[in-house]
This record gives sequence, C-alpha cells and structure tokens, in this order.
Amino acid sequence: MFSQTVEYALRTVLHLASSGRSCTTAEIATATQVPRAYLSKVIQGLAQAGILVSHRGAGGGVELLRGASGLTILEVVNAVEPIQRIRTCPLNLASHGVNLCPLHRRMDEALAMVEKALRESTVGEVLSEPTTSIPLCNFPVITGVQSPDA
Repeated sequence: MFSQTVEYALRTVLHLASSGRSCTTAEIATATQVPRAYLSKVIQGLAQAGILVSHRGAGGGVELLRGASGLTILEVVNAVEPIQRIRTCPLNLASHGVNLCPLHRRMDEALAMVEKALRESTVGEVLSEPTTSIPLCNFPVITGVQSPDA
C-alpha cells in the first residue's frame, strides 16, 4: 500500500527526530539505508511540504522544522505521496459519478481508516513507544532493550 518513497520519507523524518540535530544527507543515507540520490528527492519533497529544511554549504545539513510530537505520520506520507481517496467512480462511469459502487465505497472507507490512524499518530509517539524490536535507524536507547551495536 505504501511506496518505497513513503518508507524512505518516514525513515528520514524518524532519524532526524531521534537525532535531535541537523544531519548531513550522507549521515541520513547511511543511518536509514536510503540511496543518497533518492534521498535528495525525498528531502526535497519534505522541504516543500514544510516538514524540514535543508541548508547548503559548509556546516549545512537537514533538520526538522517542528518537534516530533507536533508532526503526524500522515503529514510525512502526504508530503511525498498523498493518500488518494476515491471521490468519484474510478472507471469514470457517468451512471456512478460520486455514488460509488459497494466495492469502491469499501475501498474508500479503508483508505479513510488508514488516513485517520496516520493522522492520530505522531512521530514522537512512534519514537517513544516501548519495543523490543530495534528499528533500522539509530534511536535513543530504551531502558531494558539492548541496542544492536552492543
């Protein structure tokens, strides 16, 4: 359901939020295992959406414009690949118009549930959730959980 671009955007934002500082694209690419060339495209989309800012030159880097607790997962997803709700018949049947058939109505309802769940989840919540599964990114050490580097 989610593209590789969305996955990369989420990894990037989670890494920046967890580091709490400006990071170079090389640092982000290494930590998130996102190809550097593709990362530039992802960063550009996130910057255009006002989620992060990129500073060029010596001492430059990429940083979040807001705190993790004020940034929803939906905002990150929609910044790079907006969820497309089904508003009219995907088959362009004039007889259907905005009156979706039972199949497309159910599909749109599922998209609405996903949208709601992502809207109600912040980056901060994801980072603070206790887990024994260590994410790909280097997150802060959680008490009682051993990091993969240990």
